[in-house]
Formats: sequence, structure tokens, C-alpha cells
Amino acid sequence: MASLTQIVSYADEHLRIREIGDWPNALNGLQIENSGAVTKLGAAVDASTQTIDLAIERGINFLIVHHGLFWPGLLPIAGGRRRMLERAFQHDLALYSAHLPLDVHSVLGNNAQLAAALGFENTEPFLEEKGQCVGLKTNAQISRDELARKLEHSLGGAVKMFSAGPEQTQTIGLVTGAAGSEIYAVAREAIDTFITGEAPHWAAVAAGDLGINLLLGGHYATETFGVKALAAHLSDRFNVPWEFLDCPTGL
Repeated sequence: MASLTQIVSYADEHLRIREIGDWPNALNGLQIENSGAVTKLGAAVDASTQTIDLAIERGINFLIVHHGLFWPGLLPIAGGRRRMLERAFQHDLALYSAHLPLDVHSVLGNNAQLAAALGFENTEPFLEEKGQCVGLKTNAQISRDELARKLEHSLGGAVKMFSAGPEQTQTIGLVTGAAGSEIYAVAREAIDTFITGEAPHWAAVAAGDLGINLLLGGHYATETFGVKALAAHLSDRFNVPWEFLDCPTGL
């Protein structure tokens, strides 16, 4: 049986939780502690009533998420939020959150895992945010239609493509999640094809003005990779089973 202290200490160090800048509401690291023992790991994109209930149902007592409890900001502990926390305490469920530290990790990160799934080689970091680069770019010649098909296969769902750039890619940028609003910064780095999860309406218009292919795979879908990879890594290291809790939003 692994201890909560061992797993949290290792995860904090491995992900460089204390070193990597992030938005304040991310509150990376342990967000709820349990009584100290970990018998089963769970991985989910979001901390929510749905994922916490599902973790309890599946016998999970250490849940890893990408978007933690405090992502929406300060909220009263009342109504559904009170019931959610009460359930976690009653069932001795620990909750661990990793946002940018998990996005940018060179092996377990959302970007690295999706890039590997797409077969990208020789990637390099790009697009600075909060003191570190939050995306990856690569030089790759592939038809944009074939790239879209590979992305759909990797994500297991539909991809929205705005075909405003070259039919044959040269330099591809990848930032999982909601990085569409960074399209002008992406263009300044000579990216002709940009893959992310979601974008505001104006970013699709900007793609046309900038002559960039913009591929949107979904915020949720592009950020399932990191929590799975981290849970699998911790499972191997501490000999504890793990399970992915799939609760898609459709966005």
C-alpha cells in the first residue's frame, strides 16, 4: 500500500510543481488530503461532482485532475459544492491537481503526449506564458487534410479545421487546451499550422487574415493525455492500480 505523502512528494518533484508559474486558481498540488493510504489512483480532466462521484463508485481514493477545485475562483461552500466536498471527505478521497506543470512536462505532458500520438519528432518548446513555453512546434511536411485525420484518430473525435494556410504544412505548432486566442503570437513564430483545443470566434477570423491553418480538437479531448500518463507513471512506480474517468463536456 502506497502512502499519500510518498506519492504527493514524488509527483510534486517530478512535475516541478513549485517551480512552474501558473494562474493563481490552479493551486497545483494536493488540494484534498485523505487519511494517508492510497489503494487506487484515478485520472480525470476536471474536478467536479461527476468525477468525484465516479471515483468513489470505482473505489478510487487518489484522484488526479488537470483542472482543480478552485479553477472557477472563490466560491461559497454551499449547495452542490458543499455536497461534493462532503462526499470526498466521507469516502476518504484525496485530490491532486496539475495544470501548467502537466501541460509542459517533457514526457508526461499533454503537449508531449499528443505530439507523440501524432508522430511528431524533434519538437521544441515555443509560446511563452507564465515564465515558460507552453507549447511545442515541429517542422513537418504533411498535407493538412492528412494531419486532420491523424488528429481525429489520436483524439477519438471530430476536429474543426479552418484551412487558411498552406495545403502542405511546414511548421506546426501545438498547444493543448484553450490557446486559440494566442493565434497572433503563434503567427509571429512563423507557424503555418496551429493545433489547439478551442478558440474564440475571432481567432478563426484571424486565421484567415494571417494565412494559418487552425485545427481545433476540443479543450477536453486534447487534455486527457497528461492525467492518463501521470496516473500510469505513478501506478508503475508505486504499484497501485489506476483508472481513467471519462467525463467529456463536448467542448
